[in-house]
Amino acid sequence: MTTAPMLESVLTCPVCAHAKLEVMPTDACQFFYECERCRTVLRPKAGDCCVFCSYGSVKCPPVQMQPGCSSCGA
Repeated sequence: MTTAPMLESVLTCPVCAHAKLEVMPTDACQFFYECERCRTVLRPKAGDCCVFCSYGSVKCPPVQMQPGCSSCGA
């Protein structure tokens, strides 16, 4: 049985620690995100597909749907 992916994740800026709940896109990876507090543009860390996988509380929906995703929060 497949579980529907979680669509909300809290993104935390590594520069200023500002955290904000965001809705993740389901049809694409989000490569850039601008922190609303310090205006730093976040990009995925090496090996991650998007900013949610790097800085979010929940991995992105495509990663959540992969079998064996133990760090997805789903």
